[in-house]
Amino acid sequence: MEIYELIQEERPCSYLPEQEAKMRYLYIKECTAAFYLHLLERGWRRFGNYFFVPICSNCNQCVTIRQDCERFVFSKSHKRILKNPLLMRIRRPWVSEKHLELYDKYHRAMQDKKGWEYHQNTLECYYDTFVRGFLNFGYEFDYYIEDRLIGVAYVDVLENAISAVYCYYDHDFSKYSIGTYSILKQIEIAKRYNIKYLYPGYWIKNHHSMGYKDRFRPFEILHNRPNLNEESIWIKE
Repeated sequence: MEIYELIQEERPCSYLPEQEAKMRYLYIKECTAAFYLHLLERGWRRFGNYFFVPICSNCNQCVTIRQDCERFVFSKSHKRILKNPLLMRIRRPWVSEKHLELYDKYHRAMQDKKGWEYHQNTLECYYDTFVRGFLNFGYEFDYYIEDRLIGVAYVDVLENAISAVYCYYDHDFSKYSIGTYSILKQIEIAKRYNIKYLYPGYWIKNHHSMGYKDRFRPFEILHNRPNLNEESIWIKE
């Protein structure tokens, strides 16, 4: 593996504007599944060939969480959502004009709904973020109503872990709870193939963009911020 490290300068946090955010990045070409799992267990996330973890000096509100899929019990509400008439197709990550149009529509909707700062994406940027670096563990879960693509989720599947990389969808079909449906399908797949954990990313309690992860309790939280040579400490929330 080729590994290059980059420490980002402090900048206003995307989730908590009153705080300063600072990220540590590793650029890794041909990352092995074993090293990726090592990173996941220590709070790292992936976009393309970049792996990142927050190292904010004055804030620790972004918490790394994971679901124990083996013990996770679907509620009545979860079971109703899983019955939604969506067709899911799993393939290797790729990009098309439909992807870019749906991604753009999603972010415009989130700008209005949750105040996200809108940036128009380009084919090159999208490819670098979601397609590049998927190797043997990266997949794309596409959600359809009949022949219409209404949701896309990028998912990394390792031997004993699934990482929910990113999901976006058409808000015109919000009645189908596509984001929740996608997480539930990943847990369902983990159960089917005896995969222990789902890593859904960072969680900020009661946050308007992050708080939805409360719907998938119980979960475990990463109690420490371990370096790569330190053990991770997970506790039940």
